[in-house]
Amino acid sequence: MTRQEAIDKVLSLFNEGYACSQSILLAFGPEFGADEKTAKLISATFGGGMGRLREKCGAVTGSFMVFGLAYAPEDAKDMDNKLLSYRKVRELNKHVDEAFGTTSCGELLQKYATRETVEKRQHHQIICTKVLAETAGKLYDMLHEDRKI
Repeated sequence: MTRQEAIDKVLSLFNEGYACSQSILLAFGPEFGADEKTAKLISATFGGGMGRLREKCGAVTGSFMVFGLAYAPEDAKDMDNKLLSYRKVRELNKHVDEAFGTTSCGELLQKYATRETVEKRQHHQIICTKVLAETAGKLYDMLHEDRKI
């Protein structure tokens, strides 16, 4: 999968109706053996900033799930890989924060959309697709740099 193919896959899934978190995990999860049904179910409640709480952006939380698949250790005592996965989380979070000024779903909506566009669900095309594309691209770059994909 190329970088652009990954971004296109994420956006395609999102446009089909999957949440941001689901779109990221469904696009990248198979690279690490995650089956489609499990990926859909695990990531489903993270949409809308985690169950529409408007907390952490779903593109970001979906990426965190991918980092778990790619870097997190199976052995609870493997602190090196645990800390590596945490560094990856922080790096991606920082990138999205610098690109958009926040990683909070609610703050993204306030900053880039209006109440009316959110009520009409137009925010998906106004900001969500931009955050998804940027996040998917950075996620791909990080995984590719480490030869994970």
